[in-house]
Amino acid sequence: MKIAYFDCFSGVSGDMCLGALVSAGVDFDRLKAELAKMPVTGYDLRCEKGKRNSISCVNIFVDLLEEEQPARGLADILQIIADSDLSDQVKNKSKEVFMRLAAAEAAIHDTTPERIHFHEVGAVDAIVDVVGTVWGLHQLQVDQIYASPLPVGRGFIKCMHGIIPAPAPATLQILHNVPIYGTGVQSELVTPTGAALLAVLARDFINLPPLIVRNVGYGAGKNVMEHPNLLRLIVGESYAAKIGGHHHICPHGHKKVHAHTDHTHTHEPGPGHDHCWRHKAGHSHDGQGHDHHQDQNHCHDHDHCHDHDHDHCHCHDLDRNHDHKSD
Repeated sequence: MKIAYFDCFSGVSGDMCLGALVSAGVDFDRLKAELAKMPVTGYDLRCEKGKRNSISCVNIFVDLLEEEQPARGLADILQIIADSDLSDQVKNKSKEVFMRLAAAEAAIHDTTPERIHFHEVGAVDAIVDVVGTVWGLHQLQVDQIYASPLPVGRGFIKCMHGIIPAPAPATLQILHNVPIYGTGVQSELVTPTGAALLAVLARDFINLPPLIVRNVGYGAGKNVMEHPNLLRLIVGESYAAKIGGHHHICPHGHKKVHAHTDHTHTHEPGPGHDHCWRHKAGHSHDGQGHDHHQDQNHCHDHDHCHDHDHDHCHCHDLDRNHDHKSD
């Protein structure tokens, strides 16, 4: 079974996901060709190799070729995805991510998802980031996706319509039932698009599970910080081990905690774990949860880092003041 693990030690954004996938082996030229199957024009997808704290990484840019892009609502974006020649699996997951984004924005602005309006520039970025990430994971033939608990920054985020606190309200709305922790870093570390991608795609948010590493990729964040502003993607094969009389694949946690009284049993060493089979009766654990080589990339090689902010996608209710959504 192939596992993809997003190690989010410096947060996550849509472009960081794409960069990590390309760095881990997704062919960039084919990625561009697949994204071209959508009826979205006026942009160019660019890939650069760079470094963060001497660690090689991939930086993805969405360059607009036209000064103006049409404003798009949720229905418009869902239709763009539906009209593409992408596989049904990629279409459905991409739609789910956008519905999660729109639902969060609607909750923040006290409106409905149908009335959420994605600002012109950011909508293109979000479409490329979301669909590209879903397609890239499908291309790697990943069976299960996990992520680390998410670090969040603090301070304030300057956007087109004012200043809002970090994490962005939409980000926190998306991350209901997802484990997060504060870092004290004065920056936006987890963006709404990055949060929505992992909230929809990740099976759970846990420490790195046991796996045989096959590929590792690093996607660059746009801000240059003291720490390496990177998203690490680890792709590998799970392995089974006999622990305490049970056949285990990987440790795991629950997004929702539960307990049962049908029967009790104990486990030998190891924190959390995953079973190859489900118990017919329920059980509980103290403090631990459970849940029953590559083509060459065509990127330009640059030995420098780019110091600029995340592009932002602004969402707003058509009849209200509005806030932003970062990639």
